[in-house]
Amino acid sequence: MVNLVAAQKPLLNLLMKMAGVKTHTVEIEPGTVMNFWVPVETIPKPTKRQQQESEKAEVTLKKPTKPVVVLVHGFAGEGIVTWQFQVGALTKNYSVYVPDLLFFGGSVSDSADRSPRFQAETLVKGLRKLGVERCTVVGFSYGGMVAFKMAELYPEMVRAMVVSGSILAMTDSISVETLGRIGFKSSSELLLPTSVKGLKALLSVAAHKKLWFPDRLHKDFLEVMFGNRKERGELLEGLVISNKDTTIPNFRQKIHLLWGENDQIFQLELAHNMKEQLGEKATVESISKAGHLVHLERPCAYNKCLNKILESLHQDDADNNSSSETKTTQ
Repeated sequence: MVNLVAAQKPLLNLLMKMAGVKTHTVEIEPGTVMNFWVPVETIPKPTKRQQQESEKAEVTLKKPTKPVVVLVHGFAGEGIVTWQFQVGALTKNYSVYVPDLLFFGGSVSDSADRSPRFQAETLVKGLRKLGVERCTVVGFSYGGMVAFKMAELYPEMVRAMVVSGSILAMTDSISVETLGRIGFKSSSELLLPTSVKGLKALLSVAAHKKLWFPDRLHKDFLEVMFGNRKERGELLEGLVISNKDTTIPNFRQKIHLLWGENDQIFQLELAHNMKEQLGEKATVESISKAGHLVHLERPCAYNKCLNKILESLHQDDADNNSSSETKTTQ
């Protein structure tokens, strides 16, 4: 029987190509490969000689010509599935890159490191190979934690952040409180469901409105979207840190917290607490009638807020550059 979710992938790929992005695989180092969706204009057309010599020869991509936005996905879906409603809303004004983090999509590694730090380091290496020098990172849930680590480690690359439904780090106390409140015994039980019942339970806490799909579609989604279970379980284990090991980095970047008002997993109160910890460089904005999956539940509202934030960041850069030029001439 045809897997309906798998059958829709070619259509999604076509729609994304029409929106302006195409899949491209980058070898980060021997044993580590990361898949990206990259701007189509950065992929050069191979010459006839290159086609004849090797179809698998590594292609050097062109550098992006517009401000770069990197969309980093969460734990329950690969990159383009997570951000399918955002890509087309951004590609007119931005060079959009959508990675599949390690052990999602086509990305794999033979390294034993499962920390968010390793994900961040690998992602930055991949972006540099793609010609990206500076970017704004938009991170959702698990991807937000990776994005925070990117901003901490590589301030010269990450100019600003937009984070939805995420936290700086998953501490013991946050993990225990969150799982207890929503009724799950472990992160694996929540984020790596093994049955239709488990997937329905995940969706019920992730979405504000009740989502109805036939059981067959749930089953097909489980088969397609929850591969690499062993490695993903290890990623979840590597995510939790002790409360005593927690520190608040001194971020240089502006950080915009864009939240679903009814997020049951990481509640809006947590976003406000995080804003207090981060200080004046952070802002909080919420979208009503939306839960943890705010970008999927209310994509039009989310995209409007996201574009407004990105436009303000771009304007700030333009004003700063203008101010610097004025001082130089004086």
